[in-house]
Amino acid sequence: MQIDKSKPVLVTGGNGYIASWLVKYLLEDGVDVHATVRDPDNRAKVGHLLKAAQGAKGKLTLFKADLLREGAFDAAMQGCELVFHTASPFVIKGLKDAQKDLVDPAVNGTRNVLEAANRIASVKRIVLTASVVSIYGDAVDMKTAGLKAFTEAQWNTTSSVAHQPYNYSKVAAERAAWEIAKPQSRWDLLTINPGLVLGPSLSTASDSASLATLKELADGTMMTGVPKMEFGVVDVRDVALAHIKAGYTPGASGRHIAVARSATMWEIVQILKARFGGGYRWPMMVAPKPIVWLIAPTQGITRKFISTNVGWPLKFDNSYTRKDLSMEFRPLETTLVENFQQMLDDGVLKPR
Repeated sequence: MQIDKSKPVLVTGGNGYIASWLVKYLLEDGVDVHATVRDPDNRAKVGHLLKAAQGAKGKLTLFKADLLREGAFDAAMQGCELVFHTASPFVIKGLKDAQKDLVDPAVNGTRNVLEAANRIASVKRIVLTASVVSIYGDAVDMKTAGLKAFTEAQWNTTSSVAHQPYNYSKVAAERAAWEIAKPQSRWDLLTINPGLVLGPSLSTASDSASLATLKELADGTMMTGVPKMEFGVVDVRDVALAHIKAGYTPGASGRHIAVARSATMWEIVQILKARFGGGYRWPMMVAPKPIVWLIAPTQGITRKFISTNVGWPLKFDNSYTRKDLSMEFRPLETTLVENFQQMLDDGVLKPR
């Protein structure tokens, strides 16, 4: 599928953590961007996008769109051959009704955007921001499936509304996307499936929910110890670049794991400690699993989550992404150091 770079592209949820970098790179590359946001007049939310557009070769147009309102994306999609659907709710803790607050918006929002593509004749390709959690539900799944690493061939079958609802929302939305794409042949669908996304934000360092983890490693929240947990980590800028490569590489297809490498929480602490020194309340040790299991409910975490994720290795095979999209990933150290430095610069974190 050949995409014409002189045509505008649509980026849904354009002021999000990943989407902001995506918009910036596209504009710098001379591509005109239609970005949907909840409120185009809210300078606090869209100011960094307007700044990115200043002096860029491409033109930015902001559109107001509600993810859950039918037809909300039609106007923004007009004339676009390429659509990047990045908008999705990201809530992990404190959900009152996971189905209503998380799963329904993720699935219905995806349906809304893809069904708009069925109405808008110019659309040729959709790149969906999925997640590695639509590939697996819990770290133990790797052992259960007899795998050394997860690939794009796997699907998360262990999450539900009751257990890992965020993961369930992502797999439900991605499955819905492939179902909508299947009966037609005018546009093709590709997905980018990132792991834990870290790295500097174009707005402020506190804007992404995934950054809370990094803050908690230094502010004393986890001082008594971190659980033995592993994450597939990726730089936000690499995720944005993977989207662009997926959009404009004619023969690219399918799902794409976007993970630089796996790292334990303890390893992340050691990298940051080596660079930024002892002036923070770093975790003192790797906490024994029985203790983590015991206190989990007091932290709003289920014991089932601890049983199926703590102490289990978690690996991803990114070879298809590197080959299909000619993709290289930044070193983990670069991502962590630049992310942490921004948190210091923005005053999100202060040395003790």
